Amino acid sequence: MGMPEKLREIVDEFASAPRDVVLEMLLEYADALPPLPERFAGHAGMEQVPECQTPFFLHAEVGPDARVSAWFDCPPESPTTRAFAGILATGLAGATADEVLAVPDDLYQRMGLAAAISPLRVRGGSAILARLKRQVREQTSGARGGD
Repeated sequence: MGMPEKLREIVDEFASAPRDVVLEMLLEYADALPPLPERFAGHAGMEQVPECQTPFFLHAEVGPDARVSAWFDCPPESPTTRAFAGILATGLAGATADEVLAVPDDLYQRMGLAAAISPLRVRGGSAILARLKRQVREQTSGARGGD
């Protein structure tokens, strides 16, 4: 079981793109981040990712069918961080818990983003992914009887 096919396509697209195009692609994903449902108003029930320089919040839920739903919030003034969220939202849409957990921790390095943005931003993106995977892991280990 590997990462979801849609996310793999995004990774490959970024990895093969010239640096100037990568920055444009990031902006597109920043704009693609869906709005939060009303139930998350004021970030209720969401976890803050303190490793990000920008206020960033996320929440993941694993449904009875093992599909993961994830929500992200970040200010519009932080397009790079919003892009990380947009990439995950798009690439993980409809993914199972096992697929989310199979996403490599060095996802953003594989995408070639270290050549286009600062290492601090890449670390923030990696922290977002790590917290998302931790939330999924906690929910699935409880559903499997703690294995």
